[in-house]
Amino acid sequence: MPFNDRPRQGRMVIERPLDWRTKGLPPSAEGLTGPEIGRLGLSLLAGDLMMPSAIIREEALADNIREMQAFADRNGALLCPHGKTSMSPELLRRQLEAGAWGITAATAHHVRVYRRLGIERILLANQLVGRTDLDFVISEIARDPSFDFFCLVDSADGAALLVEAVERVASARPVQVLIETGLEGGRSGVRSTAEALALARAVAAQPRLALRGVETFEGIRQARPDARLEAADMIDLALIAAHDIAAEGLFAEGEVLISAGGSGFLDLCAAKLPGRIGGQPVRRVIRPGCYVTHDSGLYARLTGPGGSRLPGLPKLEHALEVWGTVLSLPEPRLAIVGAGKRDLSYDVEPPRPLWVHRPPGEGPPNEATDMTVVAMWDQHLSLSAPDGRLAVGDLVGFGISHPCATFDRWTALLTVDGAHRVTGAVTTLF
Repeated sequence: MPFNDRPRQGRMVIERPLDWRTKGLPPSAEGLTGPEIGRLGLSLLAGDLMMPSAIIREEALADNIREMQAFADRNGALLCPHGKTSMSPELLRRQLEAGAWGITAATAHHVRVYRRLGIERILLANQLVGRTDLDFVISEIARDPSFDFFCLVDSADGAALLVEAVERVASARPVQVLIETGLEGGRSGVRSTAEALALARAVAAQPRLALRGVETFEGIRQARPDARLEAADMIDLALIAAHDIAAEGLFAEGEVLISAGGSGFLDLCAAKLPGRIGGQPVRRVIRPGCYVTHDSGLYARLTGPGGSRLPGLPKLEHALEVWGTVLSLPEPRLAIVGAGKRDLSYDVEPPRPLWVHRPPGEGPPNEATDMTVVAMWDQHLSLSAPDGRLAVGDLVGFGISHPCATFDRWTALLTVDGAHRVTGAVTTLF
């Protein structure tokens, strides 16, 4: 069965009104949808929003989506963005409309959310285990012949659970699976080519399963100094396993799917993933998610070490910011800002102060490169800043590292133009 390049999705009903439960939304916007909010003329810099507030810079967002799709097209790869970054119907729709081949999920719950949004091609970059999870997904496969679903296996036991679920649900369609290769001491995935080949033999012997390819995620330890070398080794393991499996004719008929590629090492994926393997054409599927808003920390360094973008990579820029108000100046060179762990990512490193603005002042905000986050609490953070630089009531805008852990703190994020005027909103479904 050949793969279809056409982005597949049903009708995505996503424009839901926001209400008082939406953090950062001013009372004047209650009961309105994103497009309606965009017509109110609200301005972050004028102090029109409740604080703290998470915003997405619209121009950078649009550029990032366009740049990543162009990168995939240039390299003959299919883009299957990881939806867990934003879990935002509006952003998933924009990624699909830009040409994404499908959407990647991390859990069966994500699959259920995507299905309710009408998404028809889903790659579950994980093992599918657990009776209720299995029965839901297999039932969807049986119910809807247009549902193009893939998941990972890394053990004969996991494959057996899939087979049992297909038989229990009485699905006439096999489950399309990819063998996952992994890293010793890392997450899931077989640890050697010998294990991969043995598992491929077991999967190929099961008519309830269709062995479609091999998968890896090379960004397990991407913050380490030797992360690029380790990522290259992980991709090589997946490719050697795929060659060995193809040599025995174990892949299902048609094209072989080889998938790698989070947001950190896409240049390696573009260079290493082949176009053919064992005489069968290969479809190279990359699964970045964080690119949609990029960041001001980890991913900015991985894709632009030393401040210079790696050759061939898409030109991405940070689109996600969280803004808070200076609440107190209790000591010299110390400011307390009303934004904290409930608002910003801190799983990789603290947020980075980018901007400071005194509302309702005219003109753009000033850079905050002379400030540093010292500590964070649930609803506060302390900021080191030069004497006289800040006043109570000032707005401080923060860039974040690893955007996933900021999105899940907000039920909606407002989009803004280059002057920080609100243009709309995107919602999340965590």
